[in-house]
Amino acid sequence: MDLILENPDYDYFLRGADARQALVNDRRLHASFLVSPNRLVEGWPVRDVLAMRPEDLEPALELGPEVVLLGTGGHQAFPPPAVMAACLQRGIGLEAMTNAAAARTYTVMASEERKVVAAFILPG
Repeated sequence: MDLILENPDYDYFLRGADARQALVNDRRLHASFLVSPNRLVEGWPVRDVLAMRPEDLEPALELGPEVVLLGTGGHQAFPPPAVMAACLQRGIGLEAMTNAAAARTYTVMASEERKVVAAFILPG
């Protein structure tokens, strides 16, 4: 059997993420960030999903997603209803999951050329 290495057709791919860090391309990140197939936004100020406000999602929404994957750390948690409503009012899906699950889901969606943004909450 021949094995062939195929590189993704997009600029930013996640090699993995957990509650403390993520690996984007070859960069290890320890602070919250946003990633789409063609943009990496470091220094996203969110540190606690329960304290999120609708305006915290603006940098992610400016990237034009169909869906925002919200990586909430090592355990799944949901943002306040007003944050969820900010996405729904614009017809954008918001899915909250662990960072590891968000990394896997982002990889699948990006490879399918979907308009996806992943927002990862890390301790910084």
